[in-house]
Amino acid sequence: MYNKILVAMALDHGISPEMLKIAQALCNPGAEIVALHVFEAPPSSVNAYLGEDAVREGYERARQLMAEKTAHIEGITARIVRGHTYRTLIEYAADHDIDCIVIGSHQPDFSDYLLGSTAARVVRHAPCAVHVFRSS
Repeated sequence: MYNKILVAMALDHGISPEMLKIAQALCNPGAEIVALHVFEAPPSSVNAYLGEDAVREGYERARQLMAEKTAHIEGITARIVRGHTYRTLIEYAADHDIDCIVIGSHQPDFSDYLLGSTAARVVRHAPCAVHVFRSS
């Protein structure tokens, strides 16, 4: 079992409750669970059309959603960071001595075999154990 678990929260996929339950099941008594959402800012070419207000509103919506999804669960620390999803998850895990990452995945399709999904990249590069949850 693990002492420090990072749950990668994709706020738009609807699997957060299951992933948080998995993290709780993988914990040693007194373990720490960090629910982390990586807010990917739009590319600069898109950002020029959206404007700073739209990006700020998107970040605020993500912050509110994260608070809603984690408020009822005791012992979970919710964090939102800006960055590129898979790189940021890996860096966060390395910088914060994470023992295990819990991440969701979809059924792979052809493009995943060529490019790799976020979960596949995290599995390949993570400095710790990774538990992949695939919803049916």
